[in-house]
Amino acid sequence: MKKPIKNVLVIVAHPDDESFGCGGLIKKFVNKNYKVGVISFTNGVSSREKFSDNKIKKRKKDSFKASKILGFKWLGQYNYPDNQMDKLNLLEIIKIIEFHKKKFSPKIIITHSFYDLNIDHRTVAEATLTAFRPEPGEICEEILTFEIPSSTDYRMLKNSKNFIPNYFINIEKYLSSKIKAIKCYSDEIKKTPHSRSIDGVKNLSKTRGNQSGMKNAEAYEIIRKIEKK
Repeated sequence: MKKPIKNVLVIVAHPDDESFGCGGLIKKFVNKNYKVGVISFTNGVSSREKFSDNKIKKRKKDSFKASKILGFKWLGQYNYPDNQMDKLNLLEIIKIIEFHKKKFSPKIIITHSFYDLNIDHRTVAEATLTAFRPEPGEICEEILTFEIPSSTDYRMLKNSKNFIPNYFINIEKYLSSKIKAIKCYSDEIKKTPHSRSIDGVKNLSKTRGNQSGMKNAEAYEIIRKIEKK
């Protein structure tokens, strides 16, 4: 087996965010022989009125199905309280990210937008930026943030900072894999015309493609990009 060209670390709040947010880019990186690892911080269901241990187990099972489709590896799945990560000590989250940073040595980091409706998403984004602050000897070359349907788009506020993408990835070849991975999380898919429906995901890829002269695209904000050579 060839040595991976680069290691990519995807840091998300909930299992399913990786597929909805950057499933196309993950598949593209894997096909380019990049090694992609993902960590999540909550089970994604325990804040709901109707949840059970079986639903938590199902979400975990679904997440491993998605990982096989997209080709990434789960490096860690933590069980912090869902939709309550703002109540945690941020340093605790930072230290977990730093642990995986040291062990995995990623050069590309992908995480949530800072301008997201979901508080867990925003907390993870803040912790990620701190864990990868640009100190001497830091190997991180690039930090990207993605959008989550029904979360980032629902945060759009007048006179407020919002998700404004400046980096577009062609995912025409990988959209079908992204949809297959999302379908693993059947409990998270909404009915059309919800932005979190399958049609909504496809429409977003078309919109981002239209904005960048492509058929289907994922959109990102480049938070930091460092050319070291």
